[in-house]
Amino acid sequence: MPKNSSAAPYRHIAFIASDVPAAQQARARLVELYGDAKPETADVVVALGGDGLMLATLQRFMNSGKPIYGMHRGTVGFLMNEYAEADLAKRLAAAHVTVIHPLLMRARDESGRIHQHHAINEVSLFRQTYQAARLRVLVDGKERLAELVADGIMLATPAGSTAYNLSAQGPIIPIDAPLLALTPISPFRPRRWRGALLPDRAHVTIEVIESEKRPVAAVADHDEVRRVCSVAISMDHSLAMQLLFDPGHSLDERILREQFGY
Repeated sequence: MPKNSSAAPYRHIAFIASDVPAAQQARARLVELYGDAKPETADVVVALGGDGLMLATLQRFMNSGKPIYGMHRGTVGFLMNEYAEADLAKRLAAAHVTVIHPLLMRARDESGRIHQHHAINEVSLFRQTYQAARLRVLVDGKERLAELVADGIMLATPAGSTAYNLSAQGPIIPIDAPLLALTPISPFRPRRWRGALLPDRAHVTIEVIESEKRPVAAVADHDEVRRVCSVAISMDHSLAMQLLFDPGHSLDERILREQFGY
């Protein structure tokens, strides 16, 4: 991705930190060094924490167009840069931009109400009880699986393909690939189905069979809807979020490393 071309692109920085002491201490030090703009008027948002904080920050500023630069002061830091206090302005000016698009979930519950949420990583459906979920899968309106019996299923973005999707044995997708990963969670039938790679323009619909007897929850990152009857998922190309990464540590490089196990 091209780096920022403006001589001083980020004059006003807003710092956001998770609640953990290390992140709060880092924020206090950085505010002392660089000041602290209001998020609404800042040129860039610097998120201090782990991947959970980064996902929350991306959700918060999804419609703002503001670039987000993360520094690792939490647990998992796949989406974060290394933490350092010195030369932050230079690091921001030299950072490379990765553009990602979220998924849009429209979930209909048993009362007929529609719940709409965005997801950076994935949209997942899970069984709510001891009984396996029974799901019907349609892609662009065409039935692809008449019945999937499993703990659930997820649709993951390239950015989310190394998260829960990878734990469920789903494929790792290069960040600039126009693909989505449809991955079952502990499938029982069909026994040999391990998922599918779909174009990122695909519209996926999951219908819950016997939803009253076998209730299913739908989750878009952290937003959960209980007892859903059907869930429609597609990538929202109208929203484009900018993540900033230090040279040599871009998200596409990290995803490539994951494919080779280091």
